[in-house]
Amino acid sequence: MKLNAAVFFGGESVEHEVSIISAHQAMEAMDRNKYNVIPIYVAKNRKLYVSELLNDMKNYKDLNGLVARCTQVTLANVDNRVVILPVKTSLFGKKELGTIDVAIPVMHGTNGEDGTIQGFLEMLKVPYAGCDLYGAAVGQDKVLMKNILRDSGLPMADWFYVYSDELEEHQEEILKKVHQIGYPVILKPSRTGSSVGIAIAHNDEEYLSCFEDTRQYDEKVITEKVIHPMREINCSVLGDKHHAKASVLEEVTKQTEGDNMLDFRDKYMGGGAKKGGAKTSGASKGMASTARRVPAPIDEESTKLIQKYALETFRCLQCSGVCRIDFMMDAETKHVYVNEINTIPGSLAYYLWEASGLSFPQLMDTLVQQALDRERRRSRMIFSYDSNLLSSYSESGVKGAKGTKH
Repeated sequence: MKLNAAVFFGGESVEHEVSIISAHQAMEAMDRNKYNVIPIYVAKNRKLYVSELLNDMKNYKDLNGLVARCTQVTLANVDNRVVILPVKTSLFGKKELGTIDVAIPVMHGTNGEDGTIQGFLEMLKVPYAGCDLYGAAVGQDKVLMKNILRDSGLPMADWFYVYSDELEEHQEEILKKVHQIGYPVILKPSRTGSSVGIAIAHNDEEYLSCFEDTRQYDEKVITEKVIHPMREINCSVLGDKHHAKASVLEEVTKQTEGDNMLDFRDKYMGGGAKKGGAKTSGASKGMASTARRVPAPIDEESTKLIQKYALETFRCLQCSGVCRIDFMMDAETKHVYVNEINTIPGSLAYYLWEASGLSFPQLMDTLVQQALDRERRRSRMIFSYDSNLLSSYSESGVKGAKGTKH
């Protein structure tokens, strides 16, 4: 019997369009002999939609027009079935539009990858692929992530963060911290991805200007030392706390000259990926369109070290599913720094697993199986007691119970 696999994508995020591309890559890779694939589009207003129209990438050229032709839905757990229900029903229309056996979130950035969709799916009690709520939330918030990685002994470049509204009252103190790190520095929003809102500053004037731009995207602004000359090396990890493995490495290369920073245009609108020695169009290939070398041309010792750090990062952040951990390597000293983790990486990092001997359809099978296995394990855990404290409710009892929870 086929599984009803719902792929969630879109969302209220600056990475909305990238999510659409990644999700369609994933859906195309899924074996239709095993799965009934159900695309569930989360529009930028956070409403959910279903339609056969969502299967064709050409329909996304006009997002408002597409939404107008789709059916807005809600999800509910009815008799232990997760049911897709139309928000508006007609007299003779369908009351149910299908059920979901397993969910696959392919949402990037805020309001999706950050634990939002994971929490929603947990409330529905539907098995879902990838990180759970905690791993997703910590992986998306770079401040929380960096604090955990630092305390776990993983190497990172010098950094600090401040809340965005602190600049007005504490400008001198913030600049003093910048001077201690030393220019150039890179500024990042804590909870975005795809290099959105990231900028490099070389002096105080640039720093203050970059800070104003970066804080538009998040209330926490990270300042980090620029590693120069820098090589960007990435590694994917697939698995869970019980078993995880690292992929081959990739070195990401830039399309533009200047500072060592791969921006949004480089990642998704660049000159295409090299495949078999030839350049291919990267117009709709997501992260797979980024210029890269796979496997990364680095020595065996550095390769093993980065794979080791990738597995340690994955485990100490309590991740699962498929993630991509990004590293910075000093091109002169070969010193390696953990940069960040992507808990739902662009294109699901399938190109790294293909190079590691695992096809994209096999990757999707693995993610589905992990989701089902996790749900089976959780079903054996105790989350509540069969008791009702309110059965002895009284006004005096409630007043007397204030402050009893510690």
